[in-house]
Amino acid sequence: MYSNPLNVEFGDPYILNNEDDTYYLYGTGGGAVDGFATYSSTDLVNWEFQGQVYKGNTEDSWAIDAFWAPEVYKFDDKYYMFFSAQWKNNPNNELENFKIGVAVSDSPKGPFEDLQNQPLFDPGYPIIDANVYQDEDGKFYLYYSRVAYKHPVESEVAEWARDKGWFDEIEESWVYGVELKPDFTGVIGEPVLLLRPPKTMDDKNAEWESRSVTSKEVNRRWTEGSYTFKNKETYYIMYSANFYGGENYAVGYATGDSPLGPFTKADNNPVLEKNTGKGGEVTGTGHNSLVFLKDINKIYCVYHGRTKSSGDERVVFIDELKIKDNGRLVVEGPTTEPIPKPLTNE
Repeated sequence: MYSNPLNVEFGDPYILNNEDDTYYLYGTGGGAVDGFATYSSTDLVNWEFQGQVYKGNTEDSWAIDAFWAPEVYKFDDKYYMFFSAQWKNNPNNELENFKIGVAVSDSPKGPFEDLQNQPLFDPGYPIIDANVYQDEDGKFYLYYSRVAYKHPVESEVAEWARDKGWFDEIEESWVYGVELKPDFTGVIGEPVLLLRPPKTMDDKNAEWESRSVTSKEVNRRWTEGSYTFKNKETYYIMYSANFYGGENYAVGYATGDSPLGPFTKADNNPVLEKNTGKGGEVTGTGHNSLVFLKDINKIYCVYHGRTKSSGDERVVFIDELKIKDNGRLVVEGPTTEPIPKPLTNE
């Protein structure tokens, strides 16, 4: 048995399953300075700190600050880390100048070195939260979030907030997808808009995706932290909405017939959210990834959240995700009570 949260203070957790039955956990923070660290585990519950595996903010580095959301993939015996950071090329002194970089290593424990001394690409606006998916035809796709910074969008929610005298405008972050070059040195074609906050207040997803605005928390709506996978013939893209530093951070998903959509948001969203309204103590659940345990035919959702004891620190949770016969996703969490360990077939 085990119970959440795990003893790791990470935001934006991502788990790599290596061939030697060892799992590696990466995320934002977790003891790293100007970069990223990793933890290892053989049971997905007990994690051992392996040290810092990537360091930026050096004399030769393009990335200088705000090292966020690393994800590591193994392709052709090499390990590739996709991550977000502030770009030092900032002639207009923008407060948010985030771009996505790629670093490579021969080991999941690093050291990871920048593939090139520049971001992966520059779409003309700040971007974060890289996620990579390789389709069955071998093509690679990058998913990312355009941040809300200087991106005001008109919607019924924005009009409502303005009428109440709360906010003059509502900025939004949107999720895009684009094909990746197979050597990960750039992208192919133009990014495609995949997900954005609902335009109308009667949309089934408008209520939960707008809570940071309707609670008067902040004048932003987010669609970020995406994670894409395929089950049978359906492509799923999971995403997080609301302020990552607040209690309303939550996870939903959408489905489509191709890697670049179009995607339709599910009507049972959110599939992961705070449980304080039900007597629990978990808030701020979001930015998830998945672990596929093929030997026992189980899927686990890895995400961060906060509890009363963790305070402002984000800690890691892992709970089972099930795909129902009708294709709906259900995350059995957030949990804090003792439950069977993930690698047990119970």
